[in-house]
Amino acid sequence: MSGSCLGLRKACFLLSVSAAALLLLLLPRGQPPAAPRRRPPPAAGPSGPPPQRAGPGGSGVAGSRVEPGGGPGTGAGAGGRGGGLAGSPQPARKGRLGPAGGSARESLELKDIFIAVKTTRKYHRSRLDLLLQTWISQARGQTFIFTDWEDRELRLKAGDHMINTNCSAVHTRQALCCKMSVEYDKFLESGQKWFCHVDDDNYVNPRTLLRLLSAFSHSQDVYVGRPSLDHPIEAADHVQSDGSKTTVKFWFATGGAGFCISRGLALKMSPWASLGNFISTAERVRLPDDCTIGYIIEGLLEVKLLHSPLFHSHLENLQRLQGESVLQQVTLSYGDPENKHNVVSVGGVFGLQQDPTRFKSVHCLLYPDTIWCPAKKMS
Repeated sequence: MSGSCLGLRKACFLLSVSAAALLLLLLPRGQPPAAPRRRPPPAAGPSGPPPQRAGPGGSGVAGSRVEPGGGPGTGAGAGGRGGGLAGSPQPARKGRLGPAGGSARESLELKDIFIAVKTTRKYHRSRLDLLLQTWISQARGQTFIFTDWEDRELRLKAGDHMINTNCSAVHTRQALCCKMSVEYDKFLESGQKWFCHVDDDNYVNPRTLLRLLSAFSHSQDVYVGRPSLDHPIEAADHVQSDGSKTTVKFWFATGGAGFCISRGLALKMSPWASLGNFISTAERVRLPDDCTIGYIIEGLLEVKLLHSPLFHSHLENLQRLQGESVLQQVTLSYGDPENKHNVVSVGGVFGLQQDPTRFKSVHCLLYPDTIWCPAKKMS
């Protein structure tokens, strides 16, 4: 009896061992733990100069900024206001200006850009004739001249692209805002994708302008330009029932260097800017035209200005721009009569006496086949 029990125990033990071995064979083998996913490093772009930092006199400063390659970068803004808003365009390739390539959000042509040039009667001969001879000749169909006087000679040259705003010729806040209001309304009527404002002392490089804007979608909220200050400005916003005022801080792109606004953003500005509302908005906050643009976009719509070092005004030291780098900018300018030596440094085409603004020299370097350009070019 004890022998049979012992045998039964052995059989049970062997059966349990066999079942355990079979179970181990049927179970999947252990896998090593998966490595954590890592974001791929950004693709290296072509070499080039580092993005310019902020500074007084027109530099792009803290906050969102556009790199020389055309796309937006990010930085910490004053008061903790940092990079682009959610839904802002993604950065294009950084570094030296070059073709946008696959980084472009859409196919953009020069005909999609509405370029508004603000001027006044007294500058029709001394400034506009130079622009018509140089860069406007490369973007005639996209450029509209906003003035305050019906000039027959200018009308013959520009046709219906000369817009008589009937605004005052006096250089006041009200007159400037009157012209900007007309510019904005004409852009909305045009149906074009981008609104770009410049002054009559700016040279616009249509190629680099197109390259810059091709990094974005016109249906997104894009406001790109260059501040003339190294800090945001503050404006009284609303008057409370007790008579106290609330204030708002915001950046603005100086009109003297030029700026661009996407159609998607321009449409959102309409309640404060269209059909004369721009003038009343400016009067409420008592700001000039370019500051009012920044107030509406940053202060009310809370869309960040993209600071770009590619726009230039007469307020900065233009002599720092030299050689090939001059040809890679979106806008250029020149100093007023009190600072006539404040011009970009280019050589090999015209002398300073023949070309005091340097615009003719820049144009001949960009478009050497222009009929009035000399054969000698910068090496």
